[in-house]
Amino acid sequence: MKKVIIHFLLVLVFCVYAPLGFAQERQPLFKSFDGTQIHYEVQGKGRPVLLLHGFIVNSTMWKRGALITSLVEAGFEVINVDLRGNGLSDRPHALSAYENDAELKDVIALMKHLGHTKYDVVGYSRGAILVARLLTIDKNIKAAVMGGMGTDFTNPQWARRKMFEEAFAGKAHLYPETQGAINYAKTSGADTLVMSLLQKFQPVTTQKQLKKVKKPVLVIAGDEDKDNGNAADLAKLFPNATLSIVKGNHNNTAATPAFAESIVKFLKEN
Repeated sequence: MKKVIIHFLLVLVFCVYAPLGFAQERQPLFKSFDGTQIHYEVQGKGRPVLLLHGFIVNSTMWKRGALITSLVEAGFEVINVDLRGNGLSDRPHALSAYENDAELKDVIALMKHLGHTKYDVVGYSRGAILVARLLTIDKNIKAAVMGGMGTDFTNPQWARRKMFEEAFAGKAHLYPETQGAINYAKTSGADTLVMSLLQKFQPVTTQKQLKKVKKPVLVIAGDEDKDNGNAADLAKLFPNATLSIVKGNHNNTAATPAFAESIVKFLKEN
């Protein structure tokens, strides 16, 4: 009987304190326009730089590379955010939680909350697609970096986007080439339904819109990366663009020192 009581007390302690530990782990949190809680971290002091991660991954992708440390050492304040549906941010399942640029409304509101009237933004892969849209709706951006991206995302009927939307919605059997991504999402703790919704409501910024962007933009990609089109073609669309090609493929370029060095150099010059 004594053992049963001790076991019960241990379970009770775990039930009380484990959620508290998770709540502390999620801090700091920002309550966005619709109540969704967005997790973010801030490092360094100086000119603010917002980092937007790619698809399936979350803000921890930047911690595996050299960029955060390089930016902080160069005198920048780095804001690293888990976009809604990812990482330690809330993961709503309602369609309305992702439509109408909800992710971008989150980050714009977050930057205002942090008191930044001007800021730089760096996005990689799907994060670069968000940067493109952000450049058309937020005048507070000073300079922008788009990594691992060509021009394919400018097509509203982009087959790759539709493929991942359907595959993560339960139709992976129709797209065998997506199985690796789906397996990775499941093992990494990503929410597959959310992944489908993120593709469904992924913003489309047309080439005509990009040609009107006058802010300085760095387009950077690995020399082996053609996953989303040609980076050089994307750079040609912007009136004030710099193109940087470094060693790497789509999966490893963002973690390389050369990637970080190129971005720091660009932001310092702009």
